[in-house]
Amino acid sequence: MRVALKEAKAKKCRNPACGASFKPSFSTAQKVCSWACGLAIKDVNQEKARKSLAQIERREIKVRKEKLKSRADHLKDTQTAFNAWVRARDAELPCISCGRHHQGKYDAGHYRTVGSNPALRFEPLNCHRQCSPCNTQLSGNIVNYRIELVKRIGAEAVEWLEGPHEPKKYTVEELKAMTAEYRAKTRELKKEAA
Repeated sequence: MRVALKEAKAKKCRNPACGASFKPSFSTAQKVCSWACGLAIKDVNQEKARKSLAQIERREIKVRKEKLKSRADHLKDTQTAFNAWVRARDAELPCISCGRHHQGKYDAGHYRTVGSNPALRFEPLNCHRQCSPCNTQLSGNIVNYRIELVKRIGAEAVEWLEGPHEPKKYTVEELKAMTAEYRAKTRELKKEAA
C-alpha cells in the first residue's frame, strides 16, 4: 500500500540577499532555497551557535562551582549580601561612630563584632553604616558607636544586643535563602533611590 507524501508548503529563503519563495526539497527543516544561499549565511549561523554554546558552557560552570562551595563559602556570600544591604539601607545617614559624611569607603560596622558574638552576625539592629577609618583603624570607635546607637534604636534594644544570645548554626539552604533575600532587598533600595 502506498502512502502519498504530504506536499511541503512554500517558505521564504532565510538569506537576506535572496528572500525568494521556495518549496523545501531536502527536508521540512530546510531554511534556504539553494546551497549557495546556505553558504552565504553560514557565518551568521555559526556565530549564533558559538554564542549559544558559550552561554550553555558558562551556565554549566556556574552550576559546578555552586556544587563545590562549602558552608563557609555560603556564609561569606551571605555576609557580603547582608553588608551591601546595610550600606544601602543607611545610605543617607552619616557614619554611626563619627557622625560625618565623607567621600571615602563605608563599611557595614557591627556593634557586637562577628568574632565576639556570631549569633548577631545577621542582626539588622547590630549592624550600621560606618566609615572605613572608624571601623578598621579605630576598631569600630565603639564608645561613640554606642552613644549614637542608643539615639537610633533606643536603650532597651542596645541592652538586648549586649545581653546573652543563643548561638545559631545556619544550614546551607538557610544561607542561600538569606543571600537571595538580602540581594533582593538591596536591589529594591537601590531602585527606590534612583
